[in-house]
Amino acid sequence: MDRRIFMKSLTGLTAGVMLTNSSDSAQQTVLPGDKLGKLLPTRKLGKTGEAVTMLGVGGWHIGRMNEKEAQKTIEIAIKGGVRFFDSAESYQDGGSESRLGKLLVPKYRDQIFIMTKSAARDAGTAKQHLDASRKRLKTDQLDLWQVHNVTSAQDVDQCIQNGVFDVMQEAKAIGKTRYIGFTGHTQPSAHLRLLDQSGIFDVCQMPVNVADLSYKSFVREILPKLIDRGIGILAMKTLANGGFFGGSEHGEHGNRPKVVPNRITIAEAINFVWSLPISTLISGPDDAAQMQEKIDLAESFSVMDESTRQTLVEQVADIAGQNVEFYKA
Repeated sequence: MDRRIFMKSLTGLTAGVMLTNSSDSAQQTVLPGDKLGKLLPTRKLGKTGEAVTMLGVGGWHIGRMNEKEAQKTIEIAIKGGVRFFDSAESYQDGGSESRLGKLLVPKYRDQIFIMTKSAARDAGTAKQHLDASRKRLKTDQLDLWQVHNVTSAQDVDQCIQNGVFDVMQEAKAIGKTRYIGFTGHTQPSAHLRLLDQSGIFDVCQMPVNVADLSYKSFVREILPKLIDRGIGILAMKTLANGGFFGGSEHGEHGNRPKVVPNRITIAEAINFVWSLPISTLISGPDDAAQMQEKIDLAESFSVMDESTRQTLVEQVADIAGQNVEFYKA
């Protein structure tokens, strides 16, 4: 499908996931609240029936901060209306989960949506990861547990053959997690294989950014299939994991061609993603100030029209590829 036609086809779908005034929030001065106070606009999480905040906090970054900055970042997120928190057993060897279990969960468990992941590729390890994650996070039940970073069709087949998906189904059935999902950022073919072989998942987490449309695109190849199946979409690597800033390593800036600020602004990059039919944008802040920056963007967000989105895609198309999205195989 022509890129312009494809982008136009997504316009109506974006409105379909919004629940609380997201399209008009640039003019909105008072957002709906919950028991903790202000609440950012929420979106549907696929067919789960859950309403999740449009912005979530990336747990890898929480794990690598010093504890004082992590606590400040978490409190700013809560005060700013964020209720979605991400982690993984592999982040800092469980350190991210332990930090959330210390600083976040005891105070806010009933009001937050907490997700973690396992990189296990056999049933026994998956069970160990699940129980260890729950212990570190200090919660009996996760909101979402995901198989972490499927990389290829062969990787998916290994998960199936070794019983990883069976463990995930069982965890959901016995109440250790409410929902199950899968993540990956290497190549869309892994996601295609998983969707072809299994229909058990509630949620998918994948790269969604303005450069993706021009190189091994998850948005083109996977997003429409997820929508058709009612699978909730979590957007990650919205700034290409530092790749938009010339980086070539996890979360770092560098000297490669810079999408930001040479071609587009951070606000344009983030608003582009929110203008697609995703549920939550997972943002990894380096510090509390960056967390506040993303909250401010969420509060002022209004949906980009199709023409504006297409213009942004064209502005970065000539430098898109592994120089920007270095994590794609």
